[in-house]
Amino acid sequence: MLPNFEENLQKYARLLVAKGINVQPGDWVKMTISVDQAPLARLITKEAYSLGAEKVIVKWSDDDISKLHYLHQPTEVLTDIPQYEIDESEDHVLNHRVSRLSIISSDPGLLNGVDPAKVSAYQKVAGKAFEAQRKATQNDDLKWTVAAAAGAAWAATVFPDLKTSEEQVDALWDQIFKTCRVYEDDPVATWDRHKELLDEKAAKLNEIQFDKLHYKAPGTDLTLGLPKNHIWASAGSVNPKGEEFIANMPTEEVFTAPDTRRMDGVVRSTKPLSYAGNLITGMEVHFKDGKIVDISAETGDEIIKKLVFDNEGGTGLGEVALVPDPSPISQSGITFFNTLFDENASNHLAIGSAYPTTIEGGTKMSKEELEANGMNVSTVHVDFMIGSKEMNIDGIKQDGTVVPIFRNGDWAI
Repeated sequence: MLPNFEENLQKYARLLVAKGINVQPGDWVKMTISVDQAPLARLITKEAYSLGAEKVIVKWSDDDISKLHYLHQPTEVLTDIPQYEIDESEDHVLNHRVSRLSIISSDPGLLNGVDPAKVSAYQKVAGKAFEAQRKATQNDDLKWTVAAAAGAAWAATVFPDLKTSEEQVDALWDQIFKTCRVYEDDPVATWDRHKELLDEKAAKLNEIQFDKLHYKAPGTDLTLGLPKNHIWASAGSVNPKGEEFIANMPTEEVFTAPDTRRMDGVVRSTKPLSYAGNLITGMEVHFKDGKIVDISAETGDEIIKKLVFDNEGGTGLGEVALVPDPSPISQSGITFFNTLFDENASNHLAIGSAYPTTIEGGTKMSKEELEANGMNVSTVHVDFMIGSKEMNIDGIKQDGTVVPIFRNGDWAI
């Protein structure tokens, strides 16, 4: 066991509740978590009630059972999402503004070997069925946080050279605690200082309002337009009540939406992507006239093609995020095979929907208005990593002036 593990797990639970979703008296909290993380779930539930939560809802998952469903249910059964599940989700969103806490711990390659068409079919149907929840989340209409716990299969993927499962799990918990600043005497105060540093970068980019970005790195030469009145955001988000929350823990990014109508060039991924239980590596994405026109991968080629070409808005991008290579997660030298961590070690882009919060007045725009402003609208949102210590990024102003933003993988602005 890690030294003081129980004490640090308690601090972690408190951090997720107090700083992550920022529980206030009367809040409803909905937590999704794996059955093997029950000790953490109990601590989170206790902490939420101690801060005045009115109701805590726990949605359990299990990797082995999830895979069995995919293997044995016919596609028409797997994709037949009961109306009561949809009604419950919409009730939580529309009537209770439930604060959502998602604890991820699954095996990154859980569904490797499952028919990609079946995985794609379920993802597509689920995206439409739970559209109200997705929209409310992307609009920051409710508080939400995605965080992690050390699952055994995930830990074995990250630390295959360690001899025992116990050592692997301990090593992953150690990284989770480090990157979420749990080892600090006051993690909440430390997060406040971290947020201030990210906010400074976002404020500088917002002041300049670049017209487009140009990425250069081995295998990458990409130009992305930026919408007029775009907003660079960082760690903190705010719901309509003015309550701040942290959507991702850990986080090292500053992000906005690209103008999905103005994308040209090629980009190559630099880290594996775990998507829908499949590991996808060696992605190469070609853009022309504002669309993905070709995408391939060394592994997971079929699943990534289905994501892009079988989903509404899948050929567009919804997010451009800047993360310096010297970030703590990158400098750990660890590939986590998990987007929550790997995206915070690397510049990344997102296939699919844009966050309406990243353009002025976006949360009040209709779908048509968002699209008219260059914001991609989609039923999917999947990040993939493109950054490295060799990446340079230039910001280009309306008058053509070029300003270095990144040089050799680090901030230059």
